[in-house]
Amino acid sequence: MKLLLTSGGVTNASIRAALVDLLGKPIEESAALGIPTAQWGHPMCGPGSLRRFVTDGTPPTMTGLGWRSVGMLELTALPTIARERWEPWVREADVLLVDGGEATYLAHWVRESGLLDVLPELDDTVWVGVSAGSMVLAPRIGDLFVEWEPEQGDEALGVVDFSIFPHVGLFPGNTFEIAKEWAAGLGNAAYALDEQSAVLVDGERVEVVSEGEWRQLGG
Repeated sequence: MKLLLTSGGVTNASIRAALVDLLGKPIEESAALGIPTAQWGHPMCGPGSLRRFVTDGTPPTMTGLGWRSVGMLELTALPTIARERWEPWVREADVLLVDGGEATYLAHWVRESGLLDVLPELDDTVWVGVSAGSMVLAPRIGDLFVEWEPEQGDEALGVVDFSIFPHVGLFPGNTFEIAKEWAAGLGNAAYALDEQSAVLVDGERVEVVSEGEWRQLGG
């Protein structure tokens, strides 16, 4: 897969250009599949925040970017239906738009649903994460961000070898100073991102795309 791991979504022209580069074609010609699952695991999320992800306007940052088509895939439902039904939906999408919420909850359902087994085969698909949707691909998210604690603690999916500290400057507790303390306990590299920053991963290519502020930490 190709990855665009954002803090706040596609929030500026640079991140949008990076997305188009990964897609290899215009957004308007690309089919998107939204994954809202992480929202159900976080105490600050609910039907209202889910609605904002689905409708996504003023300004659009994920599902409202002008895609050729947008569908929704709820991972908690997948174990109840045949894999032969849902797997083609995933394979036919050009991009997976993975919303924020609770990263350990999302990691659990990426595994439990069977989606994790499919991801290595999606060579041309772009994963666009926002907040927990980006953090979930890390080895760990750090205890600071755990709101739903399964048996694996703060362990995430380990698709990439770095962790992400999102929303720098958006919330009082999200500062570079706190991010530095958080990263010290991880045992792997990390990036602290504000809402105007993202990490792009395409094979061996790993780079930060930003019109704001970010830091590389740990490692």
